[in-house]
Amino acid sequence: MMASVRLGSGEHTYELVEGWGTPPSHIQYGYTHGVCEDREGRVYIHNQSAHAMVVFDADGTFFTSWGEEYASGAHGLQLNVEDGVEYLYLALTSQNRCVKTTLSGERVWEIGCPMDSGVYEKPEQFVPTNIATAPNGDFYVADGYGLSYIHQYNAKAEYIRTWGGKGEAPGKMKCPHGILVDTRGDTPVLVVADRANVRLQYFDLDGNHLGFVTEELRFPCHFDQRGDDLLIPDLYGRVTIFDKDNKLITHLGDNPGVEKAEGYPNLPHNQRIPGKFISPHGAIWDRTGNIYVVEWVNDGRVTKLRRV
Repeated sequence: MMASVRLGSGEHTYELVEGWGTPPSHIQYGYTHGVCEDREGRVYIHNQSAHAMVVFDADGTFFTSWGEEYASGAHGLQLNVEDGVEYLYLALTSQNRCVKTTLSGERVWEIGCPMDSGVYEKPEQFVPTNIATAPNGDFYVADGYGLSYIHQYNAKAEYIRTWGGKGEAPGKMKCPHGILVDTRGDTPVLVVADRANVRLQYFDLDGNHLGFVTEELRFPCHFDQRGDDLLIPDLYGRVTIFDKDNKLITHLGDNPGVEKAEGYPNLPHNQRIPGKFISPHGAIWDRTGNIYVVEWVNDGRVTKLRRV
């Protein structure tokens, strides 16, 4: 029997679950970009295929799929609970829009380019990558592949404000790819994966710059939070966990230099080593502390790590 593959250390030790979540034969993943879990323990995989949302039970059994209309733009995925009801927030890159849906895919609203912000000359310049929701119902859209702004809306999807833009100075960003309302401290704050600047950038919920995190990052994509810990899919071959003070706890599946491999990220399957990541794009903890990772690979790559 092959020995199990373990990653991490101490309280953050995980075992690779081989073959979790294999889709049925009629579904072929495109690039796997987003992942979330609902309160029933079902796991949602957002990918660029005719089945843009693929849903599994916690044991990896296929449950359902939907979302053909989102195939070309499938990217950011965030689940939020509002008055006891769960909703999904989708950031659709090449479709230049964001959509809120029910868990079964029924559309609640759609927003396009926030022309009221005054920073766009044409709607196509808005290319949203991820969405974060705040305790008061506001949400924040990261225009990661567009002009590198953050846009704030209220719970009714009414525009509030914009800040950022491309640059390296405090408050400026280069590809604000991921975004999360970080509630680990006394006051909720916004953390942005300022990816091309290889840093995390913090703002208050009104958009005022608070600070940076620059250590132990390679190309940060997005976030998830569990208790005092922060999970960061770091695109160039690893997943990182920070503590409450944003100090390193561990790197998982570190694969240094993989981004320099010929054909990256679309490596042939014989070069995809179990327990070594290629291009982690989204990652979450589930309710029991297991981790799910989805990777930016053309035929998809989904990994479950069981906490041990």
